[in-house]
Amino acid sequence: MVKELTATAITRGQKTEIIGQKVIYLASVPSTMDTARAAALKGAEEGTVVITGEQTGGRGRLKRQWVSPKGNIALSIILYPDIAHLPYLIMIASLAVVYSIESITGVKAQIKWPNDVLIDGKKVCGILIENQVKRGKAAYSIVGIGINVALKPTDYAEIADTAISLKNTKVKGDVRLKLIKALLQEFDELYVNLPHPKPIYKAWRDKLVTLGKKVKATSGSQTIEGIAKAVDEDGALWIRGAEGTLTKVVAGDVTLRE
Repeated sequence: MVKELTATAITRGQKTEIIGQKVIYLASVPSTMDTARAAALKGAEEGTVVITGEQTGGRGRLKRQWVSPKGNIALSIILYPDIAHLPYLIMIASLAVVYSIESITGVKAQIKWPNDVLIDGKKVCGILIENQVKRGKAAYSIVGIGINVALKPTDYAEIADTAISLKNTKVKGDVRLKLIKALLQEFDELYVNLPHPKPIYKAWRDKLVTLGKKVKATSGSQTIEGIAKAVDEDGALWIRGAEGTLTKVVAGDVTLRE
């Protein structure tokens, strides 16, 4: 039996400055991203979190479906950052997920460029960021985070071999509330330090499982294979090909090769 979360339970005792001061909890929605966007367009305060007990129409990057039935975590955070800080949002989100998983469960997690969190080489969390830029300024940013807590990957053929859930590890019981509260706290601590982003970049870079590995990257119609050598402070990935040529990948999909 999955226990229902509440906004009151999530905000109780929180000591954040920005993130999670207001929480909108909905038992079931098609997409927390869509709900958060609508709230942002109506002027929702920065740090507002939209969270659901069940997401029926979630999506990941490249219009892929994101499965999030009851018992998992699906939330979106409304932000109004400086446009110069947009590249750091994926770093903050992925670090916050890693830190909260490790602190609450003791399970080691790593980041795979550009937007996945892995446990034992399998995806436990996906992150989706939507930015609206107008006249050279960020009108809003929505950071969507989905964490597999009780998901059974074997129930879904398309992710059976690539996904993992916290219940597949040593984690026992329903850790969602503790994990959500820790996630919002970690995100807040990183976000308030955005005016000094270099430590955020360095921490993110050090948590990347991608660097030093053989990879295959798909960016638009281009496919790049080689060794992931470095990441820029703007989040771009550099891959050294077989002939020694360095290629910069700003956005795309990366598969780790054996």
